[in-house]
Amino acid sequence: MERKLGKATRDAYGEALVEIGRTNPEVVVLDADLSKSTKSVLFSEKFPERFFNVGIQEANLAGVAAGLASCGKIPFISSFASFLVSKGFDQFRMGVAFSELNVKVVGSHGGITVGEDGASQMSIEDIALMSSLPGFVVMVPCDEISTRALVLETVKHNGPVYIRTSRPKAPMVHKVSTDFKIGKGVRLREGKDLTILANGFEVFEALEAAERLAEDGISASVIDMHTVKPLDADLILEDAKRTGHVLVAEEHQIWGGLGSAVATFLGKKHPCKMGFVAIQDTFAESGKGEELLEKYGLTCPHIIKAANKILGR
Repeated sequence: MERKLGKATRDAYGEALVEIGRTNPEVVVLDADLSKSTKSVLFSEKFPERFFNVGIQEANLAGVAAGLASCGKIPFISSFASFLVSKGFDQFRMGVAFSELNVKVVGSHGGITVGEDGASQMSIEDIALMSSLPGFVVMVPCDEISTRALVLETVKHNGPVYIRTSRPKAPMVHKVSTDFKIGKGVRLREGKDLTILANGFEVFEALEAAERLAEDGISASVIDMHTVKPLDADLILEDAKRTGHVLVAEEHQIWGGLGSAVATFLGKKHPCKMGFVAIQDTFAESGKGEELLEKYGLTCPHIIKAANKILGR
C-alpha cells in the first residue's frame, strides 16, 4: 500500500482551530507555552484577543479552562499530552469532569512517535487516564482529514472532550468526503475472517497488514476506531459476529486503551478470539519514531503476526 504522507495531525488541529474561530466567537484557546509545537499558535495569530498562554503550568491551564467554560466560553486547551494529562489530571477530574463543563483538551505529541525526545515526553497512558473520567469523550484521529473533521465535531458536542494529536506527518488514509461523527467508527475495508480495529498511526499499518494478509487468502476488515469513548458498539458487534476474530492495534500502553475498552465490551456482548498490538507494559527509549514503532511491535509485520496467531496459523 502506498504511503502518502500528509500533514501531522497537530497541524490539522491548528488549522481547524482557525476555521472554528472565524465562525464561533465563544471559542477561546489556551496553551502552556508550547503553542508553536501544538500548533495553537495559528489561532493566536488570527485571534490574539481570544488566546491565552498560561505558561508552563498545566494544572492551572485546566483550571482556567474550567472557569472560562463555566462562563459560557468554549475553551480549547493544548500542550504535550504527557504533561497536560499527567499534571492536569486532578483538575480535569474535579474541575471539568465532575463539574460537567464544556472543555476541549488536546494532547499533542502523543504516543512514542514523538521520538528523540524520550520517555519523559511520550504519553503512553493518556487514553487510559482520560477514558477513566466520567463524561469525557476520547478520540485519536489518524490523519489530517479525520483530525480536522473531528475537531469541528467537538464544537457541536456539549461536554468535555480529549483528542490526542501527533508530532510526525501522518500517512493519508481518508477521503475528504468521509463522514466523521463522535462515537462512530469508519469501516475502511470489509472482510470475513478477521476484524482489525485501530486508531492513530496504527490505522495505516492495519490497512497495509490487511493487504498482505489478503495475499495469503485471509480476508480482514479494517475499522478506524477513532473514538475510544464512547465506542461504536454497533459496528464492533456487527463485525465481531461476522468474523469471530478481533485484533486491536494502538500506539498506547496495553493497559487501559482501545484494546481494553473493546475487550470489556466484547467480553459482555460477544466473546470471541482476540489479539492486541500495543506497547507491552514498558516505557520506550529515545529514537526515530518509525524505528520505535518497529522496536515496540506496532508496525505492519507485527499486526500480521498477531493476526495469524489468533487465526491459529
